Amino acid sequence: MSLQVYIDGKLLPKEEAKISVFDHGLLYGDGVFEGIRVYGKKVFLMQEHIDRLYESALAIRLEIPLSKEEMIKAVNETVAANGIEDGYVRLVITRGAGSLGLDIRRTSNPQVIIIADNISLYDPQLYVDGLKIITAATIRNHPAALSSRVKSLNYLNNILAKIEGTDAGCIEALMLNHKGEVAECTGDNIFIIKNGVLKTPPVDAGILEGITRNAVIKLAEESGIKVEQSPFTRHDIFVADECFLTGSAAEVIPVVALDGREIGTGKPGPITKDLNEKFKQLTRS
Repeated sequence: MSLQVYIDGKLLPKEEAKISVFDHGLLYGDGVFEGIRVYGKKVFLMQEHIDRLYESALAIRLEIPLSKEEMIKAVNETVAANGIEDGYVRLVITRGAGSLGLDIRRTSNPQVIIIADNISLYDPQLYVDGLKIITAATIRNHPAALSSRVKSLNYLNNILAKIEGTDAGCIEALMLNHKGEVAECTGDNIFIIKNGVLKTPPVDAGILEGITRNAVIKLAEESGIKVEQSPFTRHDIFVADECFLTGSAAEVIPVVALDGREIGTGKPGPITKDLNEKFKQLTRS
């Protein structure tokens, strides 16, 4: 059976899932989205993702044509229609079709698009061996220009940094902010561990406040690990004992080298492994 895609209140075969070429989501990247995991047929941290989606939409003055309760129902129906047991949901809200030009008053009928499918972001062996990453020359957007807390359809900033990473033979790249401080990677939040303290950049460093990031912070605190959300630089990663990334698609994945410098022992560390295991347990709870 063909993949069923939810568009504008209907489930359609993916071959028939279409929106207007005049939709401002396509023309200008004008819209918001969420990437959500499914574990054991259950959508993981659904409420947190839906809340962030509506906050992103509010920030760009995009009115979503469904209530939160209706959206949750639509996501669950799409997951069930595709028989997803362990997979991924891409939930997209576009501004809708309009005339050429930037005026949002000339758009109508915002589109709700829900795709539920299987996903494998990284090779399973990388969760055992760890990632080697580089620092991209492309920095995160200045937060005064476009808030990184808005998960918008315009991901060109991240894509350009991703290109730098893949050109260097790495599948992920670190991005700094306008101050030269560590922000996040192209699709994941970053954590380091030094002397038993877990550190991650604060929201005002120009990062997306990741749902998985927040879940891991909570798991760490419940385990008695001290957590600091404070600015740090590449040097702090070079001299860290451990490093890992978090994201809805990536989950928790270790990083063992940055810019040719081994981090710690050059292998995934014990705290990273422990938090990874705790996160896996959380996804099945």
